Amino acid sequence: MKVLLSGTGGEAGWPVPGCRCASCLPLPAGHRRPFEPIVDDVVRYPFTEPPAGYRAYGGGRALVGPDGRGLLCLPGGESVPADGPGRYDVVLMDLLDGPERLGELRRAGVVDAATLVAGVWADHRVRSEEELARRLRLWGAVHVRDGAVLDTRDPAATGPRPPLRPPMRAPMRALLLGGSRSGKSAEAELRLAAEPYVTYVATGPSGAGDGEWAARVRAHRERRPAHWATAETTDLAGAIRRATTPLLVDGLGTWLAAVFDEHAAWEGDRAPVTRRCDDLVSAWRETAQPIVAVSDEVGMGVVPATSSGRAFRDALGRLNERLAAESEYVALVVAGRPLEL
Repeated sequence: MKVLLSGTGGEAGWPVPGCRCASCLPLPAGHRRPFEPIVDDVVRYPFTEPPAGYRAYGGGRALVGPDGRGLLCLPGGESVPADGPGRYDVVLMDLLDGPERLGELRRAGVVDAATLVAGVWADHRVRSEEELARRLRLWGAVHVRDGAVLDTRDPAATGPRPPLRPPMRAPMRALLLGGSRSGKSAEAELRLAAEPYVTYVATGPSGAGDGEWAARVRAHRERRPAHWATAETTDLAGAIRRATTPLLVDGLGTWLAAVFDEHAAWEGDRAPVTRRCDDLVSAWRETAQPIVAVSDEVGMGVVPATSSGRAFRDALGRLNERLAAESEYVALVVAGRPLEL
């Protein structure tokens, strides 16, 4: 099956005609034309009336060719055709609509390691081509442009063809630092959004008795993909060692505060806190599963007025530094934008 992507943009293309947003304005007209795939030079999307030898499913969203290879085109808000094949060789989907849908497809086996996933229907929902490419790398999808050819028949096919295997997704260890409301949690969730299995490790209190904190916890839960598992624990080192899926830890600041509480270390002996941090760093170094952790950047604020506050700031700063030294990826998130360190 050969797929020519004569257009890879949203319904109005990208830039959207007449739009003066920060995404559209810098781009030339026709930068990306509206989505239009052509299969084997004869079949156009939607595949409602395929020629002999081809089978269409789901109102023309899916196609199986004479060679038995399957193609799925999945726009935003659409589901996988129930009458289609069990897996697909090529998936073209609107990942800006919700990358967690790709995680669900992987979980169901509709997409596997041999499936080529490409992000299409691109438009001003993302701020730039560079940001789109970054996100697609994280999600294990390829970044294609108008004119790209996806050919599953001939690996030596010419043209602007991306690799047939998805790129490696998340690094093994990623640490995201940031201030309050910097967007660090949203960036962490974005990094793992397309994974089929993720365990969200919540280290903070549930919010019982504190309506404002409970509302924050609820907003975080509603934002996460529904198929993610959640573990609420302060045994963070143990959770890392027992992990069988990628982990998202949010966050290290609330974990360290809980450790201070557990060992009455605010005014007392802080040696147990040091041992817990040592154990966490050891587990982080030895992890067998990808892990993304969120932590507060404490080096840019005012000096705490109390000795216990200064002790906590110093302990978290040292922990951040030690984990960063053991991480493949570290970024400071400012105003929702990650600055790689």
